[in-house]
Amino acid sequence: MFDSTIYAARRARLAQSGLSGVAVFPGNVEAPMNYTDNCYPFRQDSTFLYYFGHDLPGLWGTLDLDTGEAVLWGEDATMDDIIWTGPLPSVAQRAERVGAQGSGSLRALMDVLRAAGKGGRQVHTLPQYRAENRERMAAMLGVSQDAVNAAPSRALALAIIDQRSCKAPEEIDELEKAQLVSRQMYDVAMRMARPGVTEREIAGALTGVVARAGGLHSFPTILTTHGETLHQHAHDGVLEAGRMLLIDSGAESLEHYASDITRSFPVNGRFDTRQRELYAILHDAQVAACEACAPGVSFRDIHLKTARRIAEGLTELGIMRGNPEDAVDAGAHAVFFPHGLGHMMGLDVHDMEGFGEDLVGYGEGVERSPQFGLSALRFARTLQPGHVVTVEPGLYFIPALLDKWKTERRHEAFIDYARVESYMDFGGMRLEDDVLITGDGARILGPGIPKSIEDIEAAMQS
Repeated sequence: MFDSTIYAARRARLAQSGLSGVAVFPGNVEAPMNYTDNCYPFRQDSTFLYYFGHDLPGLWGTLDLDTGEAVLWGEDATMDDIIWTGPLPSVAQRAERVGAQGSGSLRALMDVLRAAGKGGRQVHTLPQYRAENRERMAAMLGVSQDAVNAAPSRALALAIIDQRSCKAPEEIDELEKAQLVSRQMYDVAMRMARPGVTEREIAGALTGVVARAGGLHSFPTILTTHGETLHQHAHDGVLEAGRMLLIDSGAESLEHYASDITRSFPVNGRFDTRQRELYAILHDAQVAACEACAPGVSFRDIHLKTARRIAEGLTELGIMRGNPEDAVDAGAHAVFFPHGLGHMMGLDVHDMEGFGEDLVGYGEGVERSPQFGLSALRFARTLQPGHVVTVEPGLYFIPALLDKWKTERRHEAFIDYARVESYMDFGGMRLEDDVLITGDGARILGPGIPKSIEDIEAAMQS
């Protein structure tokens, strides 16, 4: 945990945002895997962590937005609890640890919230992404579960987004710690990758790295020689010569700040001609996108510039044709790059998207495009110092999608479908780094993970 003054300062800033009433922050509870006492690994709600710090189940926090008073709520350990877990601090002691002004039981919290509602004070809640929390919130407020997510406080969500979007120095330190774990993960993966090794073996080794660091994966690992499937979690393949291995993985620091890194590299350890040509296009586009990140620059514009760079490379190879800028304007490139350039990152690997992707990634006055590919862009805001974003273009040959577009004769002016046929077995690649926006530019977080053709080949041969 951070020092208590950090949590107190975060809550004080939120209380000064102009809102009135009471803000409620439910922490998560244990989620049984197959019976009550056998649970999935616990992960605390990120907003609760941000304001109240404790990485334990069953706690709630409230903030009086008029007085600034913060209270931590929960139940003290019983003797039965202590027998199994050992001595535990009281809720009052935990409240003191995060600079809260008071503490109380969950029954007392229910009375406080219902009294606030009856007294005409606004009770601000956030969208609940877990069913058990919707049920708990409904019971606390005396409303139906459907009502919990029907009218969350948009004003509270916007105030939190504004506050959490720009990372403080202690948060950046934690993000850097997560990057160190990612570096170890890719060192292991590049050493292990060779024909005949199973995807499961490498995925298991990555989990071992994360476990030894004491944290959790920031999301389920994507590891596959079929990179054309964007989110492939099965890990049921065997590495074959001539294939590219795509790994999209991340770790959390002990304070739950995330990393999210993707690398694609040849199973053989050296790029063949076709792999080299395509990877050079992707690498060039990704490096240029990272370099384009700076305060005051629209991330949507960087996405479109990256798409044009990919289209230019594919045009030079004869896979696309015509004017690359016109092709991107028409959306023809999206058959090869069908997702957005990246997303915001912090305590959540897709930071705060539980509040609503458009609310976090677009904000007021910025609308999502309906165009295929561009519509998948999660983050389109103007970059500010303190933002941390992923930069992750991809280049894919998705047979089902290409066949569909070919049958529909879609964008024939820009796509040479006859030329594409020789790439239908290629698969896909993605390349991703986590980028911090600084006062005068940007920098890639972490110690550096092999990314260029030369560095990847050297790492895999070492």
